[in-house]
Amino acid sequence: MKRFASLFLVLVLCLPILSAQSVSSLLKATASTPAPAAQADPLGRDTPSGTVVGFLQAEQNGNEKAAADYLQMSTTRRQSQGADLAIKLKVLMDRAFVGSLRRISTNAEGSPESGTPDQQMIGTFSVADTDVPVILVRVHDANGRVWLFSSDTLSKVPELYDNVEAHQVETKLPRALVQNSFAGMPIWQWLALLLAIPVAAVVGYAIVLFLAIPRRLYLAWRKKPNLHTYSRLSKPLILSFGAIAHRLLAAYLGLPLLPRFYYYRTIGVLVTVGFFWFLFRLTTLTMQRLRTHANAVGRTGTGTLMVLGERLLKALVLTVAVLSILALFGFNLTTVLAGLGIGGIAIAFAAQKTLENLFGGISVLADEVIRVGDYCRFGDRVGTVEDISLRSTRVRTDERTQLSIPNGAVATMNVENITRREKILFNPSIGIRPETSPDQLRYVLAEIRRLLYEHPMVESETARVRFASIDSNALSLHIFCYVLTRDFAEFVAIREDLLLRILEIIKSAGTALALPSQVVDMSRDSQMDAKKAAAAEAQVRQWRELGQLPFPDFSPNEKAAIRDSIVYPAPESAVARKKPEALD
Repeated sequence: MKRFASLFLVLVLCLPILSAQSVSSLLKATASTPAPAAQADPLGRDTPSGTVVGFLQAEQNGNEKAAADYLQMSTTRRQSQGADLAIKLKVLMDRAFVGSLRRISTNAEGSPESGTPDQQMIGTFSVADTDVPVILVRVHDANGRVWLFSSDTLSKVPELYDNVEAHQVETKLPRALVQNSFAGMPIWQWLALLLAIPVAAVVGYAIVLFLAIPRRLYLAWRKKPNLHTYSRLSKPLILSFGAIAHRLLAAYLGLPLLPRFYYYRTIGVLVTVGFFWFLFRLTTLTMQRLRTHANAVGRTGTGTLMVLGERLLKALVLTVAVLSILALFGFNLTTVLAGLGIGGIAIAFAAQKTLENLFGGISVLADEVIRVGDYCRFGDRVGTVEDISLRSTRVRTDERTQLSIPNGAVATMNVENITRREKILFNPSIGIRPETSPDQLRYVLAEIRRLLYEHPMVESETARVRFASIDSNALSLHIFCYVLTRDFAEFVAIREDLLLRILEIIKSAGTALALPSQVVDMSRDSQMDAKKAAAAEAQVRQWRELGQLPFPDFSPNEKAAIRDSIVYPAPESAVARKKPEALD
């Protein structure tokens, strides 16, 4: 990016020193509706802008004879007085012209705001409190219809020239610096522009320091550290403010009109580059802060989306910067934007799938359906999300293979995010032997309910155990509850603990689990513990006599009293918290 920015800046700074003929042809090429002519004028007088620029270039190159061809006068007078009149007109254009070369029409028919198709007012000469309009007229020539400085304007040039004052600085400088020139501008003005560069840089730096004072005071008041992020924004601001300061200093030098035009264009480019450079860095810093904040609060999907947003905003800033600089150089942006629109449509058709995946990735990241690190089910595949790029989502499956799914498909498929569950369902079905008595079954149901209410890792509000059905070889019990954990490894440990405790309850009731196979029992042994069965039935009778039968459920007071009364993990567990031994 630094190399690209450096190359871009070099190209921008080199553009203002184009040759005179290149600039003239550029101004003619940017005409929105060029005049129909059988043959183009070799002097570039087809448009008002071409006439003014061509005249200034001819005089700047010392070619008074060619400069006289831009004046409306007879052939005889042009040969005798044309050169002298052209020199005086050039002096007036440099020192007394009030107007803008950029606003002079590049249309062969002229501009409706400046006059008629045969006469255009391009500005005024302001001399000694006198304002004289500068008029161009369109006349017929051997090469067709061309624009010339009107004879009415030329008739007032000698009088205005006698009243124009020389620059006060020139009277106090050595004649060599005043009389010698380079690229149409005296040497002393070149030296003044060079000397103004460090002064403008200091002024720009001072303005930046002044603008930083409120921020420093705010940080000191809030007692926040200075992260020096402002220093990354100071260089573009110094460039912009320094260019503006240099422009204000150069206003006192009285630069010739054509060099002044190029100078203003260069300053405009520098200000534009500084402004968009500032926007570029501001975008980077802002998006980095937003991404850091999003990652800090756990919104990794938003953080990933910020990376994409940063890249798109940077591309937008660079595009607008290039278009702005092209506009400063007189290019017709209507054609450029039309070309971009047609090219964008063609690219959209050619890269339809790519754009589908791009917008699919944006929607996935924006909605935060999945994040990097989430364990999800995509259709019939399950795995952990490793990366969400602009084209695809990469998933590490349980088989340790890497699955790549296009973002367009992810945006349309049903994705189950297993990591997002706040609790895990425990929902086994247990079959009890069919010879179990009703009271034994009541005992099993009551004790399993008690277990779920007592266990600290089970959500008691939604826990339920019901006698669901009588099958041919089993009495079915359905258990429904949520285990209060999001970690699957912890869940399987809790599930194991619950199932072991349920087995102990079934055994204590004197019954057993039903076998899934059919058994032909030839003996009269019921394979059930008669003593424990009798104890379970006695316990149920006691509940019934005391009016404490826990059906269809325990009373609210009993559930509150037994909540979290089970010690989990068990005291004999290797991972249970041990009390520290008393010190001797």
